Amino acid sequence: MISPLAYVDPSAKIGKNVTVHPFAYIDKNVEIGDDNVIMPYASLMSGARMGNGNTVYQGAVVAAVPQDFTYTGEDTCAYVGNNNVIRENAVIIRGTHKGHDTVVGNGNFIMTGARLSHDVQVGNSCIIGNGSQVSGNCIIEDYSILTSNVLMQGNTRLGTYSVVQGGCRFVRDIPPYIVAAHEPIEFYSINTIVLERAGFSETLIKHIAQAYRILYKANTSQHDALIRIREQVPNSKEINHIIEFVESSKLGIIR
Repeated sequence: MISPLAYVDPSAKIGKNVTVHPFAYIDKNVEIGDDNVIMPYASLMSGARMGNGNTVYQGAVVAAVPQDFTYTGEDTCAYVGNNNVIRENAVIIRGTHKGHDTVVGNGNFIMTGARLSHDVQVGNSCIIGNGSQVSGNCIIEDYSILTSNVLMQGNTRLGTYSVVQGGCRFVRDIPPYIVAAHEPIEFYSINTIVLERAGFSETLIKHIAQAYRILYKANTSQHDALIRIREQVPNSKEINHIIEFVESSKLGIIR
């Protein structure tokens, strides 16, 4: 159902069983899949590409124009996958340059007042907490959580199954499977409770903890710590991901 009080550009492509409430705004060059709900005063701007089963709440904006001084008006997109919840006044900004779009995966919960800036990549089943700000070109891997009012500076990465506690800000990468906290931000602990709920075995969690003891507690360089992890911690895809994440970090990881 599309309310006659909503504005829907005639060129917008709307799927089946989509509800568009009064005073919503759907711009030209917008594509929406099936079973979406667009609440009053929500705006889907030019370049919005949305899958199926999403709900966009009041005042939220998808595919806002980039706040980037290098933006020259190129025709870019913000892709939103399936079954996402985008709460009130959240903003998702589209890419700055052609071929470098903003992408949000499936099953994410983007809370009130959160912002995903240009060229951000968000995986699946993530939570972006109330008021959290994700700057341009950031990468958030699957099952990660930014709690309330986190500031994620540009070009940083947040590893899978990691949690950043409320009010933190970070300018370096946060590796997977951990809790990051304090000001200045630092490694706090393994994200044990979430890993247990996700079905990680007790043995695997112990191996992850062992890897981070070597990385953060051993009195050695990061290079040597990674060598020790390879030698001393039983191999698994999770341990390999920790090693690859740290080795590929351009900005370095949090202390």
